Parts: sequence; structure tokens; C-alpha cells
Amino acid sequence: MAVIRSVSEITKYIAGLLKNDLHLHNVTIRGEISNFKQYASGHCYFDLKDKESILKCVIWRSYAERLRFRPENDMQVLATGSIEVYERDGKYQCYVTRMQPDGVGELALAFEQLKEKLGQEGLFDDEYKQPLPSFPKTIGIVTSPTGAVLRDIYRVAKRRLPSIKLALFPVQVQGVGAEQQIAAGIDFFNKKYPVDVLIVGRGGGSMEDLWSFNEEAVVRAIFRSKIPVISAVGHETDFTLADFVADVRAATPSQAAELAVPDIGDVTQRIKSIKVRLALGAMAAIKEKRQSVEALGRSFVFTQPEKMLESRIVKIETLANKLNQLARQLIKDKKQGLLHNMEKLELINPMGVIRRGYGIVYNSDGAILSHIGDVKIDDVYCIKIKGGEFEAQVKSIKEE
Repeated sequence: MAVIRSVSEITKYIAGLLKNDLHLHNVTIRGEISNFKQYASGHCYFDLKDKESILKCVIWRSYAERLRFRPENDMQVLATGSIEVYERDGKYQCYVTRMQPDGVGELALAFEQLKEKLGQEGLFDDEYKQPLPSFPKTIGIVTSPTGAVLRDIYRVAKRRLPSIKLALFPVQVQGVGAEQQIAAGIDFFNKKYPVDVLIVGRGGGSMEDLWSFNEEAVVRAIFRSKIPVISAVGHETDFTLADFVADVRAATPSQAAELAVPDIGDVTQRIKSIKVRLALGAMAAIKEKRQSVEALGRSFVFTQPEKMLESRIVKIETLANKLNQLARQLIKDKKQGLLHNMEKLELINPMGVIRRGYGIVYNSDGAILSHIGDVKIDDVYCIKIKGGEFEAQVKSIKEE
């Protein structure tokens, strides 16, 4: 009689077979990513597929955080892990512990992905670049306290300007946690120890060695710096994302010092040259002004001033004659107008009536009587006629 097994027994048996098969442990699988999802927990689930098959895969958060690049659908990768059974669903899947792009280096892909992301945010745009100060007093340096970088910067800076001050924030420039230290150094100078210029960098090395300067934390720290930043990472042929976001990129640490610190010899020579140019310019200006004054001295105004006055005198006399004519005509017109107005006034002047043989009668209040109704018997009135006036008492009234 056949032995009857439960689903769990069969599933556990299959899981044991897979677990004990050494060919399915630490196996590297080539495939194309599809249905990639990363949940809030940090765990990633996706499929690896080729033309004929699909394999379910999972990367736990602890392993996903170690990936240098961002997995995306349709990306060809090499995934390393173990094939095991997920007993609850009775499905086998690959538990991935490492993954890298197939055909493209992991760091190279991560570099391009982050460069594209930050570039779209505008972190590399020229409009955010700050100019370097012409005459800095203090230079801040974020680099390793050991090695040739610090010595090169110190040697070049002090040779160019002995009075320059250098402040070092020592950091680890590669390895775990280096990016946090570099970002902290940049923030330190911005918040607690202001300087005129920052030099951030390290010596040359492989892409792996320089990777701390490609980390997003460092790039964003440089971008938010209010102090101009010179990147000096590696050699002339090395490029990092720090170079793209920095205000100025130096090919070497020594060149960074040259860019940041003015050469006292060059400055002195420039000042001398400026003094010479100013002196020559002043002499040329004085010569030009002297020639202008001499030319004025030879002009008609100064050589024959009486000629200029003669023409002015004639013009003034002509204007005076015109003014006199206008004045006489104006006086004549005003006189005629005045006589005409006097004639009008004479016609309505009461005294003119009297001079023609008439008289005017005033009451005791001095008001002129204009109507017979105002006259009263026995009242005394003043009558003004040509030659004088007299008083008369009314004896009778006769109305028309």
C-alpha cells in the first residue's frame, strides 16, 4: 500500500533536497530583471528571466543596501545567491546576496545613474556656480591628514602667499563611512568655522578608491555649501560627481592650491603694471587737456574778443530799438484807450450834467432825490447847480 504524505511533508522534503544540493548554493545566474519592486521594508522582489524561463528572486534589505547601483526593469544582471523553497507558497526562488550589471561595471553604472538623477535636479547647472574670491585670507581643506595631498596644498599655498591661513578638517577619504565624514567636514566649515574657499579632495586611485566622492551625501553637501568649493580628486584624468557639482574643478590638489591662492609675486607685478598704466594715462590726460587749453587760447574768443563784442553790441542795439518802438506804440495805444474811457465816464458823470445847466437835489441824509414821491412839504433840501449849491424849503408839491 502506498504511503500517504501531507503537502507540508512533501514541501519540506523538496526544500531539504534543494538546501543540501551544493550546486544551488552561492550560484551566479545571468538574466533580465522584470517586475522589480522595492517595498517600504527595504526588501526587493523581482523576476530573472531569459527567453525560455522565469525565476522568482528576493533581496533582503541588508543585502539591498549594499548595492552600488539601482536595479531597474529590463536590466541584464549577474545575481548571486541560493535556490531555496518558500514553503508557505510551495515555490522555489533565489535568495540573492550579491548582484552586478552584466557587461557593465557596477560602479560605472551606479555613477551614470546617480549623475543622471542629480543632473535632472539641476545640481550641476552653471547658474549655481560661485566665483572664487580674488584675495582669500583662509582656506579650508577637507582631506586625509596623511598622504601627499595635504603637503602639496600647503607647499603651493605658502609659496604663493606666505600669509595665507590653512584650516584642515581631517577625514577618511575611502572606505565605509568616508562619505559621511567628508560631508560633515563641508558642513563644519559652513556652519562653525567660516573660511573664504574650500578645497575638497584626495590623491589618485582606482574608481573604487575614489568612490566616496561619488556618493550622494558628498555631492549634496558641496551643492548646499555657501562657501565656494574647489574639487581636487585624483589625477587629471579622474572624474567624480564632486567635480561636476563643485564651483571649480582642479586637475590635481596642487592646482587647487594655485586656483585658490593668488601668487604674491604676480599680484605685486600686476600692481606695478597698473601703477605704470595709471601714470601714463594721467600724463596722456594732462597732455590732452593742455592741448585743449592751448587751442582755446588760439581761438577767436581770446585772440579778438572785441570782434565778438562788436557783433553782440550791434545785436543789443537792434533789440533796444525794437523794444523802444514797441514801448512807444504800447504807450500810444494805452493813452488812446484811456481818453476813450474818460469820454465814456464824462457822459455818465453827474457833475457833467450840472455843468450843462442842470441841478441835483439831495435830502438831509445826502441821498439824491430821484422821484417826486420822495419830496415832503416843509422839508429842507440841498440843491447843487453850476457854480455852487443852496438850500430850499418845500412849500408845495405838484405831481405830473
